[in-house]
Amino acid sequence: MPITDENLILLSICFFVIALLYASVGFAGGSGYLAVLSLFSVSFFAIRTIALVCNLTVVTGGNFLYYKNGHFDLKKFMPFVVTSIPMAFIGTSFRLEEGMFFALLGLTLIISSTLFGSQILRDRSIRLTARKYPIWVICLLGAGIGFLAGLVGIGGGIFLVPILNQMRWDYSIKIAALATFFILVNSISGIAGLLVHDMFVVSWRSILLLMAAVLLGGQIGSRMSIGKLTGKRIKLTTAILMFLIGIKVLLNDGLHLITI
Repeated sequence: MPITDENLILLSICFFVIALLYASVGFAGGSGYLAVLSLFSVSFFAIRTIALVCNLTVVTGGNFLYYKNGHFDLKKFMPFVVTSIPMAFIGTSFRLEEGMFFALLGLTLIISSTLFGSQILRDRSIRLTARKYPIWVICLLGAGIGFLAGLVGIGGGIFLVPILNQMRWDYSIKIAALATFFILVNSISGIAGLLVHDMFVVSWRSILLLMAAVLLGGQIGSRMSIGKLTGKRIKLTTAILMFLIGIKVLLNDGLHLITI
């Protein structure tokens, strides 16, 4: 069912806010877009397509900003993405039923937001000592998150950031830069998977306005992150938003559809 003009305006506002909040902590907002779109009468395949395209829009500008400000370390990022790209493509090829898809998305959002929120409250970043891990651990982590991201239809940043913070892989700004690049390559891989398997469904009339909204929100959010203006309240707001979205998706769109 096409998105009406009224709903499109409302969606654009919601997408702008989601992109701003998520980009301020290194995310693109894919999970938020999926959850908001599930409230409207939008086809299942169109939901995944819109989320991935908007992801790509947000992180393209974000990657440029991180590179410009010296936080982009391709050599250190590559082990994560060389395994995640093919696995994201494979994950996208799975045709999950809607109920199972939203149940999986809801659970991952709840778990990720809980980890993210607990890390913010502990706030250990001031005394952080970065730890080194064997390359096989990094490659395995990238592959697993890439597959899960492709399965759900997002970039994977919401999984990667809490895990790397827990591992104390590096400072938060470096993790945010990696997450932005990780989301970029996996969103491209996911879109390629949708195209190859004939699941890329979109109305360009709708997507162009939504892309403009997330581009603006993402640029503001990325600059907040780079400028170290992302305070604890904004981060906690993002974690709470992720948690509430996860509960909504799990109960209303996941378990409800599974039991029908």
